[in-house]
Amino acid sequence: MSQPSVSFAKLAAPDTGTLVVLIAEDLALPPTAAAFDAKLGGLLARAVEKAAFKAKGFAALDIVAPAGCDLDRVILVGLGETAKLVEKDWVRLGGVVAGKLLDAKATAATLLVERADGTAVTADQAADIGLGARLRGWSFDHYKSKKKDEDEKKPLKLTLAVENSAVAKKAWGAREAIADGSDLTRDLICEPANVLGTEEFAKKCQKLEKLGVEVEILGEKELKKAGWNALLGVAQGSKRPPRVVIMRWNGGEKDEAPIAFVGKGVVFDSGGISIKPAAGMEDMKGDMGGAAVVTGLMHALAARKAKVNVVGAIGLVENMPDAGAQRPGDIVTSLSGQTIEIINTDAEGRLVLCDVLWHVKEEIKPAFIVDLATLTGAILVALGKLNGGLFANDDTLANRITAAGLATGETVWRMPLSPDYDKLIDSTWADMKNTGGRDAGSITAAQFLKRFVGDVPWAHLDIAGTAMGSPATELNKGWTSGWGVRLLDRLVADHYEK
Repeated sequence: MSQPSVSFAKLAAPDTGTLVVLIAEDLALPPTAAAFDAKLGGLLARAVEKAAFKAKGFAALDIVAPAGCDLDRVILVGLGETAKLVEKDWVRLGGVVAGKLLDAKATAATLLVERADGTAVTADQAADIGLGARLRGWSFDHYKSKKKDEDEKKPLKLTLAVENSAVAKKAWGAREAIADGSDLTRDLICEPANVLGTEEFAKKCQKLEKLGVEVEILGEKELKKAGWNALLGVAQGSKRPPRVVIMRWNGGEKDEAPIAFVGKGVVFDSGGISIKPAAGMEDMKGDMGGAAVVTGLMHALAARKAKVNVVGAIGLVENMPDAGAQRPGDIVTSLSGQTIEIINTDAEGRLVLCDVLWHVKEEIKPAFIVDLATLTGAILVALGKLNGGLFANDDTLANRITAAGLATGETVWRMPLSPDYDKLIDSTWADMKNTGGRDAGSITAAQFLKRFVGDVPWAHLDIAGTAMGSPATELNKGWTSGWGVRLLDRLVADHYEK
């Protein structure tokens, strides 16, 4: 299905298509809608009364337009108590509107962005509605055979009619970039592993060069020569060669230290020799979710011309159990020189990340690092699918990520780090082992990664619960919501752009 398009126009009722009206709990129609209703002889007011419509938050009333009216239908959407609406609610509202229009198979619709109490809807709030509509309109049906009538179906064109349309359109530019970045992340996560391997993923990253992103791809020969042995150990059981992609957006001052985002990119995770159970293994095409978020974020930042220097670094491998695969009991020397005993080959993501983190710390010298990874099943046990697990060695960075999550609705919950947990990954034979067992599994994974960032401010987001298998919401009806792109874009916008 093609994405809905979003545009802005002056505040006026349309002559054709579908009209969407926002209505609060007092049931008063906004001025433009009230004037339109007067021409219909009070049809909307009567429909509200007869249906006993309460206009609770995000409730909807669908009214078929009467004979003699060129509109197809009018949809009333409840705002609830308008004074309580915050930023993320306007985004959710856009998702609700788009959902109702898509359910009605509308192809052209106009939303009157106004309130009856006289309070103006700001340009940013109008743009947030557009963002929600775009997020809700995403779907992934690339591999379904289309029937002829489906091929001819036109995508939804949504016009937001707003008082300050020129300002809202300007505010929309950044939101559109974020929506495109989120869509890219979702597309990458949903692609099947036979289509999206390590090399194909790297080529997707190269397309960001059109937006001004500098893209460097490190191949197997370069990685071996430099000593990326932890990452290479994961890749050695697959025919697909490893890749490390370094993406740079230089939107800040020339001498300004960049901020860095690192992503785990296991394009398929069988578990290796410590093979996973068959049930649900098909979902492991999404084990590159961290890398997908970093790629989508780089798209968003570049597309909106963010005034900051950013590096996105992703490690791309496939974890398979062939005759050359890494074994439990093997010991590898990481890029940092620290040695790692392999206890479980299914604890592979941290082996990929540790080399990328060390490279970023040593060679790029960022102001801070945030890594994202579908790292542990244990985080699902702790937090389910509603929050990302946040671990950090820096309170300021952790608090800023938490605030960005509350603002966008992509929330996190901070988990503990402590030297006491390090004891669980002490190894008899090496500097450390790659898993501490079942207890505190997410924490010991974070403690492992912490050993590769030194004193650099660092946060680790375990997104095994939020990257895939996402719950249905006003903004998402797919398998993945693109969680993380809006969160980290907001972190950057609020604190690191000049």
